[in-house]
Amino acid sequence: MSIKFSANDIRLIALFENMTGAMVKDCIIDDENSKVTFVVKNGNMGLAIGKGGNTVSKVKRALGRGVEIVELSDDSDQFIRNLLSPAELQSVKITKNKKGEKIAIVTADNTNKRIAIGKNGINIQRAKLLADRQHEISNIILK
Repeated sequence: MSIKFSANDIRLIALFENMTGAMVKDCIIDDENSKVTFVVKNGNMGLAIGKGGNTVSKVKRALGRGVEIVELSDDSDQFIRNLLSPAELQSVKITKNKKGEKIAIVTADNTNKRIAIGKNGINIQRAKLLADRQHEISNIILK
């Protein structure tokens, strides 16, 4: 699946990469919640955050909105864990539904389920979108 970035997406990705040195693989702009989520190349998380969170704080100030950083992983299971962090997941199982689509079945206790879902379902919706774009996982089901 190829991702089509808007001119605004490209501008924010360029700004983020210039400020952090981290390589961005995907980006979601959430104007409603004034937040941008960047998916960075595996191993670039430290660069993106910076010592004591300094770098990400500078990016937040430059963008004037919240910034969330997720580390990409070639391992679907690990990527789902990264997407739903800081929720602590008991298990992640990638399987196929009756239509042959990949789905992730995630198990977590009630507290961590709430964290994974987020306010008004914002976290789980973002995770589903990125899981589909990066690993062709059509759904994430929390148990």
